[in-house]
Amino acid sequence: MAKSLQGLLKQIESLQKQADALREREKSEVIARIREAITHYGITSDELFGAGGERVTRKRAAATAGSKTRKAAAKKPASVAKYTDGAGRTWSGVGKRPNWFKDALAAGKQAEDLLVSR
Repeated sequence: MAKSLQGLLKQIESLQKQADALREREKSEVIARIREAITHYGITSDELFGAGGERVTRKRAAATAGSKTRKAAAKKPASVAKYTDGAGRTWSGVGKRPNWFKDALAAGKQAEDLLVSR
């Protein structure tokens, strides 16, 4: 018995929703395991992301991984962390203020309270 196009499209949509839900559940479990390992081993953001809290995004990682055809751009030196929340999040003081910084200020802290001690 031949299935109709409409029936197949509904089935695809249903399967996609199931796949998305499964991916989110797995993602939550992975994040929980990562957080547990970070806590257990006392890993800092510098150890995890490199000095200055630089984070590698998927897009940037894909763009730089084996990209021999791209011209080597002049690299800026990594910015140095100026502010920290004590939980591993840092900000150089340049650019848009991160939410954790704004939240701390709203909670009554001063910017000087969040300075990285050197």
